[in-house]
Parts: sequence; structure tokens; C-alpha cells
Amino acid sequence: MSSFDLLNTFYDESEKLGNLLHNASAKPILPLSEIIETYYQVMNVSSMVIMLKQLDFNNDKALEKINKTETIISDTFDSDIHPKINRYLTNSIQNIMKDLQSKNSEKRSKQDIEDEAKQYEELRQMMSTREFVEQYGKSISG
Repeated sequence: MSSFDLLNTFYDESEKLGNLLHNASAKPILPLSEIIETYYQVMNVSSMVIMLKQLDFNNDKALEKINKTETIISDTFDSDIHPKINRYLTNSIQNIMKDLQSKNSEKRSKQDIEDEAKQYEELRQMMSTREFVEQYGKSISG
């Protein structure tokens, strides 16, 4: 892949990232699939920034876009969206655990058992996503 191709891919991926960050800022709650997609996109674009900064560009517009994107990730995602997502996941996990612990284990109907199984699956997915989010947090905090 030439540096020109990489730069064009970076422009496309940066635009996609901008849309995801706008969406994450606008919504109070994101579905887990959107959380994961946003983190992958941030990591993808961050990796591209590192690669592009190592290349010798004689293109001020490209350098400006690279630096602007890096700032957006740092100022918007790392400082605002990431903590919001982490709080949401932590609070949701705590709420599901409280709800599951408060259920009476006696006299449960088939529907109760199925609902509880769904809650356990949701809890598993949230915990897995939170682990992913926490790993990202560790990478930005040094």
C-alpha cells in the first residue's frame, strides 16, 4: 500500500470515526455493538495516525488532518466519550447483578427462568465489553 493509498484510507476511516463519535456523543446510551465498533474504529484510526506520522509528508493539509484527528481522539473520545461509556457499563452491570440477586429462587415459572437466562447473557456481554473498554483505558493512561 502506497503512502497515498494509506492517506486516502485514513481520510475515509477518519470520516467514519467522526460519524461514530458524533453518534456516541448524541446518544445517552449506545448498544453494545456500537460501543465495540466505536472502540475498534478509534484504535484503527489511532494506529493509522502513528503510521502516517512516521512517513515524511510534504503535504500540510495531510499533516493538519492527522494532527486534528489525533486531537479529536484525545479530547473528544478519551476525555469525554470513553469515561461516559465506562460509567454506563459499570452502572448497568451493577443494576443487573442487583436485580438477579433480588430474585426469589423458589417458585419460578418457565418464563421467569428464561428471563433470568437472558439477564445472565446480557450481563456476560456487558462484562466482556467492559473488560475491552477497561483495556483501552489502560492503554491511554500509560
